[in-house]
Amino acid sequence: MFTRSYRNNKKDKNKLKNNRSWQVIIFPILIGSLIFVFLLNLAFGSVNIPIQQVIIILLGGESEKATWTTIILKFRLPKALTATLAGAALGVSGLEMQTLFKNPLAGPFVLGISSGASLGVALVVLATNTTGMGVWLIKLGIIDDLSLVIAACLGAALVLGMVLLISHRVPDSMTLLILGLLFGYATSAIVSILLHFSENNQIQSYLQWTFGSFGGVTWRQMVILAPVIMLGLTIALLLSKALNVMLLGESQAQTLGLALQQTRFWIITSASILAGAITAFCGPIGFLGVIVPHLCRNLFKTVNHKILIPVVAVMGAILALIADLVSQLPGSEAVLPLNSVTALIGTPVVMWVILHRRSRFS
Repeated sequence: MFTRSYRNNKKDKNKLKNNRSWQVIIFPILIGSLIFVFLLNLAFGSVNIPIQQVIIILLGGESEKATWTTIILKFRLPKALTATLAGAALGVSGLEMQTLFKNPLAGPFVLGISSGASLGVALVVLATNTTGMGVWLIKLGIIDDLSLVIAACLGAALVLGMVLLISHRVPDSMTLLILGLLFGYATSAIVSILLHFSENNQIQSYLQWTFGSFGGVTWRQMVILAPVIMLGLTIALLLSKALNVMLLGESQAQTLGLALQQTRFWIITSASILAGAITAFCGPIGFLGVIVPHLCRNLFKTVNHKILIPVVAVMGAILALIADLVSQLPGSEAVLPLNSVTALIGTPVVMWVILHRRSRFS
């Protein structure tokens, strides 16, 4: 019996060593892929620009055509940076909620957090214009952008907080998932009422926003978006040890001395900041928050959040850049709705998760 136990321990140690070797190899590949896809995102669009010229422009040199410099620096670079931030933010937000709820289908969109963020934005964009408050908000400029972020974060936190409150009474994850969807429908109903009493141009603007896009963020708005996302990601990184403990279950986590209520609060805060800020500026981007954590768990063969959080951030950025590249239809003037592209990418992954629901949260 001792021999069998020794062999099992040796086998586990060899498996762990192989996993670490694989992680050391694959992470630099992911970083290289992120840089490559980022450059492709800058190079391709309605006007294709050689990658060599893209690199020259980024390094401050003069390109063969002055228009290429304008296209890269004024339009494509902020769009690519937004996609990178959005993919990282939504991926990490989804990872936090999947760990918190121990639900493989948890994510900013599925559990209603993006719907809550959408409601916050709708209240600012539609209700303020309906009541006449939008005039002075627009005149304030940057404060208007900040109000969108605050409203979206508060809406996201409200919905996620309600789901978390009910989770104490509902042990079944699928029931909790349905309740999260119901919260999403409720917030959508409120938005519909606001749309009913809004003007046509406001309705058109809001509907365009719901399609999702990384191209609407200017450099002025980036000054707000980037620090907010960095704050949310920093909180998530600081929570990595607590998230690992929560994988053991609430009772075990409390036994090990984890301040459960405080940890939940900071998880909700981080996830709400990440999902809310991206939803405010880019619209409700679906599927990325659900699929990215699963891809990273299976690719790196680990549930250690110290590894998963940076990996999920990089993988999320890569997929967001790919989705944005596909939506631009390189060489064409047409642009597809971003959410349509993410749905086409994410649906097969979600179906795979449902059909192979072997828990990786224990």
